[in-house]
Amino acid sequence: MRCRAVPVSTLAICMALSGAVVAETGSETRCLDDAMLVFDASGSMAGTDIDEQRPHIAKVREALDAVLPQVTPRRDLGLIVYGPGPHERCDNVELRLKPGPNSAQTIMAEVAGVVPAGQTPITSAVRDAAAALDFRAKPAVVVLLTDGEETCGGDPCKLARQLRSEAKQLTIHVIQFKVPGSTWIASGTGSACMAEETGGLSLTARNRKELVDALRKTLTCPLFSQAPK
Repeated sequence: MRCRAVPVSTLAICMALSGAVVAETGSETRCLDDAMLVFDASGSMAGTDIDEQRPHIAKVREALDAVLPQVTPRRDLGLIVYGPGPHERCDNVELRLKPGPNSAQTIMAEVAGVVPAGQTPITSAVRDAAAALDFRAKPAVVVLLTDGEETCGGDPCKLARQLRSEAKQLTIHVIQFKVPGSTWIASGTGSACMAEETGGLSLTARNRKELVDALRKTLTCPLFSQAPK
């Protein structure tokens, strides 16, 4: 962006926008790389808070509906869902949508139809998300949204190290929806390790507002992440 001779006030705005463009295109930002949302539809997402009758998944849907329209006009986004199906199954990982443009409505339709029921195969889901992004050939971002930890014997830390070693440029962000009464494995051993191993963000959200904030931090560019809630 080139700033010509203009009034001081206009020049300030121009310089600010120029700086934003530089930040957005910097290698450290990764805010426009193709991304996959890994969505938790395990049985625990059907639970409710002590003081509220709405299931946890309803809050997550509302947060996604508030954020995705800001994201998908600017970056290709896909969806993997894990959890639907019989409780005892661990092969319940489904690629619902490969990364594509303007995918907010499609993703929301998929999420709206999910019935949470099964186990939590986080490791398999993130592996499939990286594959859908062709992570060995181009930069990629995975955003894991979960209210629990791995329950199918996978090793999130080991997988993150393996993916990092094979990737062109892979970042895994982890959003932990921590509802009242839940417990989390210590940092470095659970899903948060995936973020630590790949330079991603590990965020905890306890309500809809914090979910919206976390999704904006992991999916949108700084210049476009300040829209009203």
